[in-house]
Amino acid sequence: MKRRFAGRLPSPNLPLSEKEFIGLFACMMSLTALSMDAVLPAFRDMAEQLTVADYTHMQWVVSALIAGMVFGELLFGPLSDAIGRKKSILTGVALYLVGCLVAMSADTLEALLLGRFIQGFGVAGPKIASRALIRDMYKGAAMARIMSYVMLIFILVPMLAPAFGQLVLLLGDWHWIFGALMLQATIASIWLILRQPETLAKEQRQPLAFSRLWRDARFIVKQQEVMCLTGMAGLVFSGLMLYLGVSQSIFQDVYQTGEAFPLYFAMMAGGAGLASFTNGRIVMRFGMQRLIWFALTLKCSAALAMMGVSLVWQGQPPLWLFLSLGIPIFFSMGLLFGNINAMAMEPLGRMAGLGASLISSLSSLLAVVLSVSVGRFYDFSVTPLAAGYVIFTSLAVVLMWRVRRLQQEKHHGTQETTPS
Repeated sequence: MKRRFAGRLPSPNLPLSEKEFIGLFACMMSLTALSMDAVLPAFRDMAEQLTVADYTHMQWVVSALIAGMVFGELLFGPLSDAIGRKKSILTGVALYLVGCLVAMSADTLEALLLGRFIQGFGVAGPKIASRALIRDMYKGAAMARIMSYVMLIFILVPMLAPAFGQLVLLLGDWHWIFGALMLQATIASIWLILRQPETLAKEQRQPLAFSRLWRDARFIVKQQEVMCLTGMAGLVFSGLMLYLGVSQSIFQDVYQTGEAFPLYFAMMAGGAGLASFTNGRIVMRFGMQRLIWFALTLKCSAALAMMGVSLVWQGQPPLWLFLSLGIPIFFSMGLLFGNINAMAMEPLGRMAGLGASLISSLSSLLAVVLSVSVGRFYDFSVTPLAAGYVIFTSLAVVLMWRVRRLQQEKHHGTQETTPS
């Protein structure tokens, strides 16, 4: 018998159990993180084969993917509102496969970055339309619960991605990493076609009318609470992007871990996986806002400690200490991602598709700008990473205070207008 729980919205003729639903969309949405992480062990080989003079430019391999997502996310939200969630996901996957082919055949850094940009543009389809589909079916804390379990697999799969990339490098060269990504995208698409019904009925679809999109977009952007949460999502993502850009160099150049890099990468990411699993079990009890405050407090404390020990050890604290502080930072990220996105999506209702587009696009754009800006100061030490964590988390705390103030004002206004 299929499991049901409070928070699921009516969805007739749904053949998937909750576990299969979570598995399907974790597989689909993990394409984003897998596309980022699987290539990390190949940075050295890529730089050598593509004759990249400045090794710090390899950070652009991650940034180009996110930059493509910025533009793709603006398209696929409204598209999913107009043609349905499934068609939007499959359209995005088709573009993603084209990007994989371009990257796979690249013989210059510029060609590789073009392929990564197309990959990012395409992967925005499953990323955005999948969120809108989940929003169609769940609401409130129940949506945060489902998103947490999706995020758990979303994170656990990329934990193994560098190890997978390392294995591919042992068997062949880095080009075949993109072939493996194509295989996962194809399997997830076939699973979606065969098992998941469309969740947006034809009578509820919104045609792609520029005037309506502009009106709705202005309405969303004017929602201060949603924009503050979007900024918070971008700041959390900035820290993750910064880490992805420098992690391979930190572990292999600073700490000389060699081919054990995927193991240490998985140890750090394991904190986020544990947090997503924990969040799915406790969010219904404690609520999203309380967990966000806890996560911000933990992350800010760990980031300040990492900054302190980095300065004491001239940018190279002992590896065990770096890991001990990095794991709680990733644990905090695991709590923040699902809850912030669920809180931001909650007020949007019928504009879920466009809302998901704007939230993801703006947060991704912020993440690209901030992570690239801070990444320029990377000097083969832990200090720039720790400084980035401190700056990004401090700004997120300020925005969360603003969200709390806006909610208090809204609650106070509601009480004043309620007749006694």
